[in-house]
Amino acid sequence: MRLPAADTIIFLDLPRTVWTYRVLKRMLSDHGQTRPDMNSGCEERFDPKFLKSVWDYPKSQRPAIRQHLHKLESEKDIMILRSRAEVRRFVANQLEANP
Repeated sequence: MRLPAADTIIFLDLPRTVWTYRVLKRMLSDHGQTRPDMNSGCEERFDPKFLKSVWDYPKSQRPAIRQHLHKLESEKDIMILRSRAEVRRFVANQLEANP
Protein backbone atom coordinates (compact mmCIF):
# COMPACT_ATOMS: atom_id res chain seq x y z
CA MET A 1 0.00 0.00 0.00
CA ARG A 2 2.83 2.43 0.79
CA LEU A 3 5.15 1.44 -2.04
CA PRO A 4 3.12 3.08 -4.84
CA ALA A 5 3.17 6.41 -2.96
CA ALA A 6 6.89 6.27 -2.15
CA ASP A 7 9.60 7.85 -4.28
CA THR A 8 12.39 6.32 -2.18
CA ILE A 9 12.49 2.91 -0.51
CA ILE A 10 15.00 2.15 2.23
CA PHE A 11 15.41 -1.56 2.88
CA LEU A 12 17.24 -2.50 6.07
CA ASP A 13 18.86 -5.77 5.06
CA LEU A 14 20.77 -6.29 8.28
CA PRO A 15 22.44 -9.53 9.35
CA ARG A 16 20.27 -12.16 10.98
CA THR A 17 22.27 -11.89 14.19
CA VAL A 18 21.36 -8.20 14.53
CA TRP A 19 17.60 -8.83 14.25
CA THR A 20 17.70 -11.83 16.54
CA TYR A 21 19.66 -9.93 19.19
CA ARG A 22 17.24 -6.99 19.03
CA VAL A 23 14.16 -9.21 19.24
CA LEU A 24 15.56 -11.12 22.22
CA LYS A 25 16.60 -7.88 23.90
CA ARG A 26 13.06 -6.45 23.52
CA MET A 27 11.49 -9.68 24.73
CA LEU A 28 13.61 -9.60 27.87
CA SER A 29 13.72 -5.88 28.65
CA ASP A 30 10.05 -5.19 27.91
CA HIS A 31 8.62 -8.52 29.09
CA GLY A 32 5.11 -8.05 30.49
CA GLN A 33 4.93 -4.42 29.33
CA THR A 34 3.21 -2.74 26.41
CA ARG A 35 5.68 -0.78 24.30
CA PRO A 36 4.51 2.51 22.71
CA ASP A 37 4.59 0.87 19.25
CA MET A 38 2.25 -1.96 20.35
CA ASN A 39 -1.54 -2.00 20.64
CA SER A 40 -2.95 -1.24 24.06
CA GLY A 41 -3.06 -4.36 26.24
CA CYS A 42 -0.64 -6.25 24.00
CA GLU A 43 2.19 -7.09 26.35
CA GLU A 44 5.66 -8.12 25.25
CA ARG A 45 6.23 -11.81 25.83
CA PHE A 46 8.66 -14.53 24.90
CA ASP A 47 7.30 -16.04 21.69
CA PRO A 48 9.38 -18.93 20.28
CA LYS A 49 7.25 -19.06 17.12
CA PHE A 50 7.94 -15.38 16.37
CA LEU A 51 11.62 -15.84 17.16
CA LYS A 52 11.78 -18.75 14.69
CA SER A 53 10.11 -16.62 11.99
CA VAL A 54 12.74 -13.91 12.56
CA TRP A 55 15.51 -16.50 12.27
CA ASP A 56 13.96 -18.00 9.10
CA TYR A 57 13.34 -14.61 7.44
CA PRO A 58 16.44 -14.72 5.15
CA LYS A 59 15.12 -17.85 3.46
CA SER A 60 11.37 -17.44 3.88
CA GLN A 61 10.69 -13.76 3.08
CA ARG A 62 13.83 -11.87 2.11
CA PRO A 63 14.16 -13.31 -1.43
CA ALA A 64 10.61 -12.24 -2.38
CA ILE A 65 11.17 -8.75 -0.96
CA ARG A 66 14.46 -8.36 -2.84
CA GLN A 67 12.80 -9.57 -6.05
CA HIS A 68 9.96 -7.08 -5.62
CA LEU A 69 12.42 -4.25 -4.99
CA HIS A 70 14.37 -5.25 -8.10
CA LYS A 71 11.19 -4.84 -10.17
CA LEU A 72 10.73 -1.31 -8.78
CA GLU A 73 14.30 -0.13 -9.50
CA SER A 74 13.31 1.71 -12.69
CA GLU A 75 10.54 3.67 -10.91
CA LYS A 76 11.90 4.27 -7.40
CA ASP A 77 15.10 5.21 -5.65
CA ILE A 78 15.98 2.10 -3.67
CA MET A 79 18.59 2.09 -0.95
CA ILE A 80 19.66 -1.15 0.65
CA LEU A 81 21.49 -0.75 3.94
CA ARG A 82 23.30 -3.93 4.99
CA SER A 83 24.94 -3.04 8.29
CA ARG A 84 24.50 -0.90 11.38
CA ALA A 85 27.42 1.22 10.18
CA GLU A 86 25.66 1.90 6.86
CA VAL A 87 22.49 2.88 8.74
CA ARG A 88 24.46 5.26 11.00
CA ARG A 89 26.17 6.86 7.99
CA PHE A 90 22.86 7.23 6.17
CA VAL A 91 21.19 8.90 9.16
CA ALA A 92 24.18 11.18 9.72
CA ASN A 93 24.14 12.21 6.05
CA GLN A 94 20.41 12.93 6.21
CA LEU A 95 20.82 15.04 9.34
CA GLU A 96 23.68 16.93 7.73
CA ALA A 97 21.74 17.54 4.50
CA ASN A 98 18.52 18.50 6.31
CA PRO A 99 19.47 20.37 9.50
